[in-house]
Amino acid sequence: MPPKKKTVYLCTECGYDSPKWMGKCPACGAWNTMVEETVRPEVSTGGVLDTAFRKGSTRPMRLSEVSEDGEARTLTDIPELDRVLGGGVVKGSLVLISGEPGIGKSTLLLQTCQNLCKENIVLYVTGEESLSQIKMRATRLGINRDNLYVLPETDLDSILQQADKLSPQFVFVDSIQTMYDPQVTSAPGSISQVRECTMKLMQYAKGKGVSVVLVGHINKDGNIAGPKILEHMVDTVLSFEGEKHNSYRMLRASKNRFGSTNEIGLFEMTGDGLIDVPNPSAALLSGRPLNTSGSCVVATIEGTRPILSEIQGLVTKSAYGSARRTSAGLDYNRAVLLLAILEKRAGFMLGAFDAYINVVGGLNLDEPAVDLGVMLAIASSYLDRPIRHDLAVFGEVGLAGEMRAVSNASQRINELARLGFKYCILPKASAESVKAPADLRLIPVSDIKEAIKACFEIDQ
Repeated sequence: MPPKKKTVYLCTECGYDSPKWMGKCPACGAWNTMVEETVRPEVSTGGVLDTAFRKGSTRPMRLSEVSEDGEARTLTDIPELDRVLGGGVVKGSLVLISGEPGIGKSTLLLQTCQNLCKENIVLYVTGEESLSQIKMRATRLGINRDNLYVLPETDLDSILQQADKLSPQFVFVDSIQTMYDPQVTSAPGSISQVRECTMKLMQYAKGKGVSVVLVGHINKDGNIAGPKILEHMVDTVLSFEGEKHNSYRMLRASKNRFGSTNEIGLFEMTGDGLIDVPNPSAALLSGRPLNTSGSCVVATIEGTRPILSEIQGLVTKSAYGSARRTSAGLDYNRAVLLLAILEKRAGFMLGAFDAYINVVGGLNLDEPAVDLGVMLAIASSYLDRPIRHDLAVFGEVGLAGEMRAVSNASQRINELARLGFKYCILPKASAESVKAPADLRLIPVSDIKEAIKACFEIDQ
């Protein structure tokens, strides 16, 4: 007798399940996200999946008995990708790459396959494109490897059977939302299908020691589509970011069990594919206007890498009763807070002026050390006085207008000296623990008024 089917309602945002439909999810508060799913008891299929994850030791072990040997890694020969992964792909790891449509996820995967195929067998599973489409992209990228196998399939059981016969070292799945498990009756892309398919791929990766890379779609809010448990099951979550009209693409690690989080890699999209940008500071500052008010360079830290970014501010007379505030690349609430500090602590009457803030290059800066750069860019536009092109700043600003110390001051200063900057305004507390390199003058300040005064008193 077949098992009795059970109907539940699952939230597409957080995965909360309920026996009845509700207009508002009680877990995450989202409206109209409950969808009907048919669930039935799992039936053991035997074979690879039932034994793969249980290979090796199944008994409790003393912590002292666990080997301290590092995880085996394989370099992809793409330096920016290896940096974000923490030094290469870890054997038996499960990696998730997400991004908007057309951002370059499939291009990055094929280029990675080309380099890994030199000494490994790679299986590329596509559920969205035909073999001819994959071949056209590979030809454009100059990819032609005998160890690269392409499988156009969406049935997960069939995929795992083919992988078991081929015994690859790496498996790429594009995308996880198109895969389906025959044991689950819901449609591909649903919460149940994404969860079960990811679980089986995780068991295959851990049991066989095969590195699996998944491509994940994102929803209209920019989050990874599917249940939140998807991000918990994988070892690494990479986000591919960028704007379509901008040639630069950023790969950011929001979760990494084998390396640093919040690490970023910078790529440039060209007709021949993605190219590494080994010097992101110089690339982001290229084309910077000289002797123009409202522009300031700030030294920020992304993961373990110091990056110089240009922040632009524009202040104009408001044509309406209430002033308008707009920010791109910076948290809106943080921008409004900094404008209030400028008005209260530095005497800039911005209540009758519209203020616009933009981070050049498409970066999203959330580090407190960019506070000083934002405020000086706004002050420069308000006074219509340009900031020296060889001056850079960093520092957190408190509500009292005081300058607070930030971490990794030495790395920021060394990056400034490497790119030829002559002056650096920084918090006095940070200047006490660093040594100024040759040809770089440090200007320590204690509050925002002192920083603005020092910025415009430097000999032009």
